Amino acid sequence: MRVSILAAALAAALAFPLALPAAAQDARRGQALAADICAACHGPEGRSQMPGVPSLAGQPAEFVTMQMILFREGLRAVPVMQQVAQGRSDQEIEDLAAWFASLPPGPPDDRPARNAELLARGQAVAARSNCGVCHLPNFAGRNQIPRLAGQREDFLAQTMAEYRDNRRSGSDTQMNAVMYGMPDADIAALAHFLSQQD
Repeated sequence: MRVSILAAALAAALAFPLALPAAAQDARRGQALAADICAACHGPEGRSQMPGVPSLAGQPAEFVTMQMILFREGLRAVPVMQQVAQGRSDQEIEDLAAWFASLPPGPPDDRPARNAELLARGQAVAARSNCGVCHLPNFAGRNQIPRLAGQREDFLAQTMAEYRDNRRSGSDTQMNAVMYGMPDADIAALAHFLSQQD
């Protein structure tokens, strides 16, 4: 009796890890899903060519997962993304996140030319605002914190203004505090600086 209970427990324990790969994130499944629902706006390789639409290539998987769940649950108000996320399973969201995280990041084709004055001012604003503490010194992001390096400049400026003006919901409120009272000129410079990082 004791041997059969032990054998059953051992069999169950050994069977559990074998079930994990089927449920784990799968970038290949995410790629197929992204081609259907994401590529038109975010680009086939996750590099957006559309003004105001972020690039997702190289974003941390946890960040993409978190944002999609916020959209799906109606906690972040971006109507087109809420429609895309509605009804998506956790598995689909995690697969999408794995796909975008696997892509090499890079700037959009229409990235504005470098402006030395804006770069210097933006670098000073980034240092003063301690952007590198959360987003890492190379602005690559981590875990649930987004990659900023190489992101669309227009999207960065728009997003930072939304944080400053308390118009962005469902996100980390720490960013609202960081951006509070920041002048438009500093936001423009910071967006330029971050978008120029590789």
